[in-house]
Amino acid sequence: MQQFSSAGIYIIQTVFGIYAIIVLLRFLLQTARADFYNPASQFVVKATNPILIPLRRVIPGFGGIDIASLVLLFAINYIQIVLIALIYGGLPNLAIVAGWAATGIVSLVLNFYFFAIIIQIILSWIAPQTHSPVLALLFQLTEPIMAPARKILPPMGGIDFSPILTFMMIQVLKMVLVGSLVQVLQMPSGLLLGM
Repeated sequence: MQQFSSAGIYIIQTVFGIYAIIVLLRFLLQTARADFYNPASQFVVKATNPILIPLRRVIPGFGGIDIASLVLLFAINYIQIVLIALIYGGLPNLAIVAGWAATGIVSLVLNFYFFAIIIQIILSWIAPQTHSPVLALLFQLTEPIMAPARKILPPMGGIDFSPILTFMMIQVLKMVLVGSLVQVLQMPSGLLLGM
């Protein structure tokens, strides 16, 4: 029975995790004002439109922020946690699950930026002159957090050290913010989306 539970949890985390990343990308595309005609962006838009279009009729955006995408991301994380808790044989307080879901979103955002910057760095070393739609999109998505780091630590000798500063800020936020929320909410580590 233990193997079936583990397999069920793995499937739930994989399916919900992949779709959560796609929804997060949709939110970040609008926040960063990225190119929606990029082929990678078109995939994200087509994968999220069936749920987001009806949801936007009920939940409009506010101040250029796509609130419907955030609500959908929260719902995905919330449902995932509830399903995993049911497999474990219990259902925690639903208000606590809401806190766990919000913590998971913060963790997912920080992890996304961390790995997006790593991918950018690796691709810039492997194929520096290559134009890829994915690389162009990653640059557009990470630029809002990389630009302030470049102002503090500008490129020196043709080498951009701002990713190091950005990685440090991301790790500090994970330790202080996410770590504190996990402790305060007594969140089991297996439920944290993006960790």
